[in-house]
Amino acid sequence: MPGADHTGYELARGVSLDDAAARLADRGAGYELRAGALCLRDPDGHGVELLPYEADPDPRPAIARSTTTLGGFHPRKLGHVNSLTGQLPEMVSFYCDALGLGLTDRLGDEGCWLHLGADHHTVALVGKGRYHFHHLAFELTDWGELRVALDHLAQHGRWLAWGPVRHALGQNLAAYVRIPEEECMVELYSDMEQLAADHEPREWPDNAHSSNTWGILPPRSYFRFDSEAVEWERQGLEALGHPLPA
Repeated sequence: MPGADHTGYELARGVSLDDAAARLADRGAGYELRAGALCLRDPDGHGVELLPYEADPDPRPAIARSTTTLGGFHPRKLGHVNSLTGQLPEMVSFYCDALGLGLTDRLGDEGCWLHLGADHHTVALVGKGRYHFHHLAFELTDWGELRVALDHLAQHGRWLAWGPVRHALGQNLAAYVRIPEEECMVELYSDMEQLAADHEPREWPDNAHSSNTWGILPPRSYFRFDSEAVEWERQGLEALGHPLPA
């Protein structure tokens, strides 16, 4: 079955699986212990795995390490995941109360961005009346590496559902690559906003500028994963004046 099954999160240093299990039990979140991880599901049914903290045996920056692997054009990390949801308040409560994420920003009544650490968001939730895993996002070093990545993907028959854009929420440069085989997208991004330790959640108007300081909102097909919408997007039919069928 296509799509994402679960997202894994490493526990903070000094937090054990027993500590995490006690927190989940205290908040009424059911879980199972499987293969050394706490496994549960969020209110929309997306899987969550909580894994023990594992220290990096070499804490130096990657550029300071001896290696025979080319460092360019390799994502730095899996930065965040984004889901459409039909129960935004319940999802925010689960990720903030049960899992301990912090609320970064709200986009009107339509979306919430949640963080762990300094990155602007680790989980993003957009209210669309239904659940669908929308995208996972890989961080690249900078705009130059993003450009190389998009050229490479275009040469292999991939296309952008939206982008490149500059988000106001998050400030990141971003481009969204359609993955029809998995009924989701992959975001490639760089230059994510870094939050202060005392960050307070902000309220953003639900308009084009909040989503893309450079221009327009995404096409309607951006939030759909059926074959008709994917084909409309691939051929650019909306831009040619052919409305996307309902």
